[in-house]
Amino acid sequence: MLAHPRPAWRNRAIPVIGVVAIVLLLAMCTVGVSGPMAKLLPALIAGGAATAVYWAVRRWRADRADYERRLTEWAATEAILAERLRIARDLHDLVSHGLGLITVRAASTRHLPKPPEVGAALADIEEASRHATSELRRMLTVLREPGAAGPRTPLENLDALPEIVRAAGTAGLRPSLDAEPLGEVTLGVQVAVCRTVREGLSNAARHAGPCDVTVRVHRDGSFVIVSVADRGPGGSGWRAVPGAGHGLAGLRERIGSLGGTLSAERVDGGFRLTARIPDEAGS
Repeated sequence: MLAHPRPAWRNRAIPVIGVVAIVLLLAMCTVGVSGPMAKLLPALIAGGAATAVYWAVRRWRADRADYERRLTEWAATEAILAERLRIARDLHDLVSHGLGLITVRAASTRHLPKPPEVGAALADIEEASRHATSELRRMLTVLREPGAAGPRTPLENLDALPEIVRAAGTAGLRPSLDAEPLGEVTLGVQVAVCRTVREGLSNAARHAGPCDVTVRVHRDGSFVIVSVADRGPGGSGWRAVPGAGHGLAGLRERIGSLGGTLSAERVDGGFRLTARIPDEAGS
């Protein structure tokens, strides 16, 4: 279900074209008129018709440009909303996994010999975590699109990076991965790193074609830095197939939700996508 309806095409020049057609029909009716009006009236009608046609063409172009602008804004908004929905789903998976572990751990130790107050506390923890998990599932059901409740794919983590980079070679890229040991990284940040690498490689395939692409992942204090840099088109015969930029809008939304920043810039004839994501787990 889309949050906003797709913009409709409106052309205010069509009624004017209809009026012009009627005017031309009336002009045909003047055939056979004698006197001064026989010369003046056709000239007036022809001038008015030409002016109307000129206005209609300009109006059509303006309406077309306005429609394309509204369509671009709508598509960007939908991309951001779709990414927010994916973030909500990922958040559900992350949180429900932790709550599930709490529930299992509390349930497995609640029946061991212990002081009564400890057993009561564990029972409360188990009940609260089960309730929170149920509420998460209920809210996710509200957020899901109709028919989107199919099987969920596992969340990607840093272990998936080599395969993501290797698969980019099937698109003609020559990718390389430079991933330093990051220590402990929260799963939400790992998902964002994988999404950044996928988006960067996809952009390189569309804009630069067969070329060298370097993927680098490292830690800078409490920040995880991931960059995808290509060297630009490898040959003069390459024709770029640019997208609408909605993938970057969605990725910026995801990284921004983690308190990070995303930059995209041209460097040395190529393009570099860099995400800087705060992560206290490994600091």
